Amino acid sequence: MLYLRNHHNDDKLHLLPIDHLEQHYIDPKIPASTKFINRFYWRVTGISLNKEKHVGKYRKHIQKIDPEQYDHIFIRSSGLEHETILAAAGLPILKKAVINFHDAFPVFWDTGSKLVLDNLTLQGLKKMWKVVITAKKCMSPSKMLSEDLQHLFGTNKAFYTLPHQFESSAFDIKSAIGVRAKKKQVTISYHGALQFARNINFLLDAYLELINENPLYKEKTEFVLRVKGAHSTGVINKYQDSPNLIFLGGLNFESSAFEQANETDILIILENCAPHSNILVGKAPFLSFLKKPILSLSPGRSEVRRIVGTGDFVASCNDQHEIKLKLSFLIDRILGGETEAEPFSDYFSDENFKKSILNILKD
Repeated sequence: MLYLRNHHNDDKLHLLPIDHLEQHYIDPKIPASTKFINRFYWRVTGISLNKEKHVGKYRKHIQKIDPEQYDHIFIRSSGLEHETILAAAGLPILKKAVINFHDAFPVFWDTGSKLVLDNLTLQGLKKMWKVVITAKKCMSPSKMLSEDLQHLFGTNKAFYTLPHQFESSAFDIKSAIGVRAKKKQVTISYHGALQFARNINFLLDAYLELINENPLYKEKTEFVLRVKGAHSTGVINKYQDSPNLIFLGGLNFESSAFEQANETDILIILENCAPHSNILVGKAPFLSFLKKPILSLSPGRSEVRRIVGTGDFVASCNDQHEIKLKLSFLIDRILGGETEAEPFSDYFSDENFKKSILNILKD
């Protein structure tokens, strides 16, 4: 495994069950001289020297790989710019590689994005198109995203689907720190970002209505929020004095996972409340592993809705009445002692994962 990282986080890589790991730190800083030249260069050529310089740092390591030494090669995208995939452009490895789009590319096509379709975006799309048609195969973690990308890039090459997976042995969840113990019989929680078109206001307003109308809910429930992102400050300022809402700081993954596994009863998924949400949220397989009730706030066309269905665990992201009804049902369910659930069924099972891999690798 070649691991190219642009951060200094402690990833506890020793927990991964792999034979060989090579890792390199990619410094995201761009030289001042390059930035200065790029101020004029991109306006004339439509190409960003800053991005070329950054992608080149990844390319330096990827080009050292001899593709003939491997039966199968997977390249997973990273970051908003999908640097690892773009870094393989024109290299021998690409013709043997299965490239994995973790998210929409360009970011302009990400649901909830407010970016404009400028010349730099079009140049990036053109470059990625060449990568797509050269790669052996393409895939993404979402069926809807795969369908959309295949259409976007105008190719007859099938985009396969390999959902995100969660493997508990790859994380040291027992080392959790800063965890908040639940204080009431029913704890609802959301751990995550408030950005793009993710709107949590409908959910919070629905919850506040419920506890105002039902004294039992006010006595027996609490809602813990560990939020971050562009819209988090506004939400905290608006709701911080509301009863039963507890806003806390963020945690590392291990601590967040421990808290959701042991101190939460109802888990919230917040999708982009745009006309559609074609990505598979990264936390979905982890929440599936916990076997607890979830409430996903989803638009009409949604990957989570496609998997979970239209039953008790999904509500329209902008329909406060429906959210209120679904949340009330789940609270009553917990109060009645029914604490386990499998909203994702076997979608993230090892068996389905193996089937997906074999389908991708068959020629």
